[in-house]
Amino acid sequence: MARLELYSPFDVQKELAVSCKEKRRGRKWSRAALSEYSTVPASTIKRFETTGKISLQQFLLLWHTLDELERVRSLTKPVRTTPVSIEDVVD
Repeated sequence: MARLELYSPFDVQKELAVSCKEKRRGRKWSRAALSEYSTVPASTIKRFETTGKISLQQFLLLWHTLDELERVRSLTKPVRTTPVSIEDVVD
């Protein structure tokens, strides 16, 4: 059964792109500067900031340059859920 979600993958892509752009601007870096620090081509950074499209590897290179990579890595950890019934506790 499909889950009902408030955000689409595209929405999240765009939010990640906006976040990276704001982090870059907060450091007063041009796309060329970020490109030099991250090894991601400036044209790819421009495409990412305008469309949200980028490879996972290139996104990780950008994120590593702009923020803590551990924040992304934490997404791989299991999510603990709070039991809502005794059956959940027993299971």
